[in-house]
Amino acid sequence: MTYVGVSDESTAPRFGFIVSRQVGSAVTRNTIRRRLKAVCAEALPTIRGGASVVIRALPSAATADYATLRADVVRCLERKASA
Repeated sequence: MTYVGVSDESTAPRFGFIVSRQVGSAVTRNTIRRRLKAVCAEALPTIRGGASVVIRALPSAATADYATLRADVVRCLERKASA
């Protein structure tokens, strides 16, 4: 799930990640968070300035491989936060 808020300021985009205990153990949650951070760092040039993006990882993210996770996040960002 992706939530995007946009302000009129021309600041750099901000990202926040919500990975609850329902996703798995602490090791699993941190792995998912690191993967999400890497995907967002890759997509950063395509995100409009002033965007505040919050990504909530669902429990299915624990079993998804990196390519699947990346495809889902990029699809959501293109739809909601592209410049």
